[in-house]
Amino acid sequence: MRLAVPLQPGFEAYPGCKLLQRLGEGGFAEVWQAQTKEGAFVALKFLPCENSQDAITEIRSLQAFRKMRHPHIITIYGIFSHAGYNIVAMEQADGSLADLLDVYQSEYGTPLPAEQIYLLLSQAAEALDYLNTRQHILNGKCVALQHCDVKPSNLLLVGDTVKVTDFGLTSPISCQLTFHRRAGTLAYTAPEVFQGRLSHWTDQFSLAVTFYELRTGKRPFAQTPRDFQRGYTRPAPDLSLLPEEERPVVARALAPIPQDRWPTCRDFVEQLAPMLAVC
Repeated sequence: MRLAVPLQPGFEAYPGCKLLQRLGEGGFAEVWQAQTKEGAFVALKFLPCENSQDAITEIRSLQAFRKMRHPHIITIYGIFSHAGYNIVAMEQADGSLADLLDVYQSEYGTPLPAEQIYLLLSQAAEALDYLNTRQHILNGKCVALQHCDVKPSNLLLVGDTVKVTDFGLTSPISCQLTFHRRAGTLAYTAPEVFQGRLSHWTDQFSLAVTFYELRTGKRPFAQTPRDFQRGYTRPAPDLSLLPEEERPVVARALAPIPQDRWPTCRDFVEQLAPMLAVC
């Protein structure tokens, strides 16, 4: 077993690439800004691994995303192991939608403007539909991918462009509904995941929770449990903070039965466009 060394400014993640400052942390990972020997700035995500087999397993699961190129998916430059960590090198973002919401709430006392939410989430929906389409070759099979952890902090901003990040829970799916481990950020998790299943519409549910939070500053479900309880059933969402005309659109995206949701994430977001005063 190899223990991870403490991270600090000046630490060399690999020869010539030194850490500058920590950008954030969550769960078991830390994200640091680093500078390469060529002077370029990158973001490095450090995931401690307890042994070499864990590192090999995780790196293999992330390799598929290294080759993925999409304007709204974060670019991964490399994945490697060093000093007791799995390290993901990726393009550096300016912040996340969670950061943007915090800025609006602290400076203006309001959530994000409606039209801005549409512009941001339409980009996220495009990336999610790309992932959710059965067109990705993994282990010789053509599959769709569910991100499984869509939330404001995993939707990054690079300039004015939204980019989806954090693929640690991303799972392949080749049918509409399949058995799956219970994992994800509980406040955004679809009801089928609590039941040990994954659906073609799981990411859409999380995107709808994200929309509600950006739109209102709150979340639509109260008293979400702290862990995955087998007997837990999602209650009906409280959409009372939304304008009345938006509620049916969001309610459908949050439907407890996955097949009752919108066909795609893009369909969900586009239904909101006229109501958000988007030209």
